[in-house]
Amino acid sequence: MVKYCQSCNIQKAFMMRPKTGNLICQNCFFKAFEDEIHHTIISNQMFKPGEKIAIAASGGKDSTVLVHVITLLNKKYNYGLHLYLLSIDEGIKGYRDDSLETVKQNQITYELDLKILSYKELFNWSMDEVVAQIGLNNNCTYCGVFRRQALDRGAIQLGVDKIITGHNADDMAETFLMNLLRGDIFRLPKSTAIITGDDGDNGIATLPRCKPFKYTYEKEIVMYAHYKKLIYFSTECTYSPNAFRGHVRELIKNLEAIRPSAVIDLIHSCEQLDAPNQNQKLPQKQLCQKCNLLSSNKICKACTLLESLNQGRAKQILQIQE
Repeated sequence: MVKYCQSCNIQKAFMMRPKTGNLICQNCFFKAFEDEIHHTIISNQMFKPGEKIAIAASGGKDSTVLVHVITLLNKKYNYGLHLYLLSIDEGIKGYRDDSLETVKQNQITYELDLKILSYKELFNWSMDEVVAQIGLNNNCTYCGVFRRQALDRGAIQLGVDKIITGHNADDMAETFLMNLLRGDIFRLPKSTAIITGDDGDNGIATLPRCKPFKYTYEKEIVMYAHYKKLIYFSTECTYSPNAFRGHVRELIKNLEAIRPSAVIDLIHSCEQLDAPNQNQKLPQKQLCQKCNLLSSNKICKACTLLESLNQGRAKQILQIQE
């Protein structure tokens, strides 16, 4: 028996949407996918005409689809944005060097300026060198902190107003659950924030980071990329199998098997959380005394970790933090 698209009732259905469970044809899927992201952008007043936007581009499925969709929506709805690609080379041979070739292909396809910054030039360490010193456990701590600062530095060099990243609904649910399991009450309410960064309490501005894919399922991003025939790099990071996030991701997938709405349920749960009580002492925003970038301490996390590497104390620092 032929099953038809539940959106147009004309074309034959080619899939059941993971997000809604509805049968849908290919054209209606593309339209719904793009329309929902446009709605997310507009309803959250994500951009203003004339703004310069850096797209964090890794060459993976999320960032490749992000580049495609944002470029498309910018033209279709006349957002008036000036788009740039910003890529970070962590220095992982056989992984990042290959994925950056995909970014370069996308640069040509979408005719966007591309800036690439490497850990080696910023911190004088590549991730391969970091792992050689600290081993395979906890290396994501270093990479995550360094990557965040590298994106900030790259955005400052480009002179952009905002950074947009390809964090999807699954990523948001994972972050929320990770912070919950760690008991991190300060980060917990902001785990699924669609825009982070503000003017600062003491006039110290934080460059806003926006997540247009907040409500977009990872499965649908993969399907969109596949059926649109987008070119992306699909190999997993060499050092990620031991990451805490990987275990949380597996837990959520198990939850989805018995409750398909688990991802969006986690996001909505986080959205209902209140910010920490005003009587609780929150970290004060300030400028790092070494790199002059935003920090919640006198010395930022990136500079602290970098110093531990330079002094050969990386493993001891990680043990103290645990």
